[in-house]
Amino acid sequence: MRPRFHPQLVNDRYGDPALYVDLLFERRALLFDLGDISALPARAVLRLSDVFVSHAHIDHFFGFDHLLRLFVGRARELRLYGPEGFIDRVGARLGGYTWSLAERYDNNLSFLVTEIAGNRARRARFALSRRFAREDLGEAALDGALLLDEPSITVRVAELDHGTPVLGFALAEANHVNIWPNRVAEMGLATGPWLTGLKQAVFAGLPDETVIEAPLVTGGSRAFPLGELRAWLVSITRGQKIAYVTDVAGTEENFRRIVELAEGADTLFIEAVFRAADEELARSRQHLTTAEAGWLGRMARAARIEPFHFSPRYPEQEAEILAEIEAAFLGEDPDKG
Repeated sequence: MRPRFHPQLVNDRYGDPALYVDLLFERRALLFDLGDISALPARAVLRLSDVFVSHAHIDHFFGFDHLLRLFVGRARELRLYGPEGFIDRVGARLGGYTWSLAERYDNNLSFLVTEIAGNRARRARFALSRRFAREDLGEAALDGALLLDEPSITVRVAELDHGTPVLGFALAEANHVNIWPNRVAEMGLATGPWLTGLKQAVFAGLPDETVIEAPLVTGGSRAFPLGELRAWLVSITRGQKIAYVTDVAGTEENFRRIVELAEGADTLFIEAVFRAADEELARSRQHLTTAEAGWLGRMARAARIEPFHFSPRYPEQEAEILAEIEAAFLGEDPDKG
């Protein structure tokens, strides 16, 4: 099964946080954090449909103006997500410019902004046609920390602490419904669009007694109960999962929430700002150490981790930093490795 998510850090491990995730087959992409994104080609930025911002420190939100400049004049709605106070901050960035010529644009651009405060989600829209005046859309309860719920993907959120509310995110793909072609042939059935309908019926969880008309190789068709076809022709495999965590204090509550959020991730993108020997400094700055980043990946049973957001106080030490993280991830004693 081809991977559907194609994640890449926009900058190197020392640069501004920004994770670009291309969604194969959907002609769109997601972005986690909005630091300096000038390294992204314009065509990649314009593929974005949703941007998830952990918090509004400058290195996580600096790229908003670059994004805005590329989108102005295009008929698009871009969805933005962030922590409490995020709507005000987006409004302030938009309000920093004069929009007296807004009515001359043929295409309307709007930002649908969601901010998370505890278990509540507040929404507002800023549309170019209204000179980006704020339009409040109310608030609602979060359903099990589910921030984005689409048939093919979900994004869950965890509220973490960095001396200010910070959001961690987990992007998950729906399970894959696969058809065994050899078994289709063994049953004397023809291939064709009906197999897509079979996949959709399985994906939707329709009852076993649901009738599916299957074409025969010899001509005509035969009615089968969905349960029989599901048992013989279908296999279901788990979809991809990516977790993204940055700028968090090394507290027990943060650890608990991170492990829950990242449980079973194929890849955990996680900050590792300070080296293990500088734990006291990490505490004062409310960031994670290399040892904590690796340990959290192990506790979450992530298949692999991608550390980033290294402190510039460690120039040319990337190899040593990665070794510390890997040792903690594997549960090894680095002094004996």
